[in-house]
Amino acid sequence: MFAPETFGIAMVMMITSTVCWGSWANTAKLTKNYRFELFYWDYAIGILMVSLILAFTLGSTGGSGEGFLVNIAVADRGNIVSAMIGGFIFNIANLLLVAGINLAGLSVAFPVAIGIALVVGVVMSYAIQPVGDPMLLGLGVVLALVAVVFIGKAYGRLSKDSESVSRKSLIVCVVSGLLMGSFAPFVTKALTSGHALSPYSIAVFFTLGAFLCCFVVNVYFMKKPLVGDPVEFSGFFKARAADHALGLLGGFIWGTGTVFNFVAASFVGVAIAYAVGQAAPMVAAVWGIFVWHEFAGADKQAKTYLTLMFVFYALALFAIANAYQAA
Repeated sequence: MFAPETFGIAMVMMITSTVCWGSWANTAKLTKNYRFELFYWDYAIGILMVSLILAFTLGSTGGSGEGFLVNIAVADRGNIVSAMIGGFIFNIANLLLVAGINLAGLSVAFPVAIGIALVVGVVMSYAIQPVGDPMLLGLGVVLALVAVVFIGKAYGRLSKDSESVSRKSLIVCVVSGLLMGSFAPFVTKALTSGHALSPYSIAVFFTLGAFLCCFVVNVYFMKKPLVGDPVEFSGFFKARAADHALGLLGGFIWGTGTVFNFVAASFVGVAIAYAVGQAAPMVAAVWGIFVWHEFAGADKQAKTYLTLMFVFYALALFAIANAYQAA
């Protein structure tokens, strides 16, 4: 299989994962009258498809480790289960994050959900696989958290109303964050325990777990959505071909980022790879600024927050990079 041989290559893969994780949602924005719960089926199929494609290509060629099929034949069954549980948990967290954004807005959902996920994911992963200098890694996490808070404040400046955040929306964001951070330890276990799975194998079973989760959680949210009216599955078949294609593309983008993150984690450790990847809200902000013009009418304070966000994110990357090199 292909695996990074230097920290520089691993870092490029981690940053690529950040870009992918922060970019996939643009495809949902491009759909027309296509409920997110229906879009999500295309997305889930897309993440599974791209993980299989990469497993049979990059994961089956090259001189490092076992090929995909060989690896899944000899790996411990418990690691396969761990990867699927991780995907199942991620899928619930992702659906709740979207609901949290709709309920509370980006200014609350990002700092609460992503902030909690970042801390939980890094701490729990590092406890299982202590790779990297803990002080520098901790500093990087704190700097990234500050950056997430600044992006929340920037989005908050766009809101013209002063409606308070409901208890329900806050609970949704907190639960999303806890779950989003909790999937990383399952990936860490699958990557390090016994006869481990390769990162490509983990990605396949992770995305399979996420896809299977849709038949439980997404079906439930279609019937009892946290936001909006119930939606019928018949709408999936009535959607435009372009909307289905956008859903698949969104899955391909996110899935590629996930595979790259897992592959990089095999070199630098899950805690470091996860910390870099969870800076995705910063990438989403770039799309919001330059493509969707979400900050076109923003005041000076919002622009100051955005500048500070980028500065602290750059400092976080520097600290996390040195956390690995100083170990």
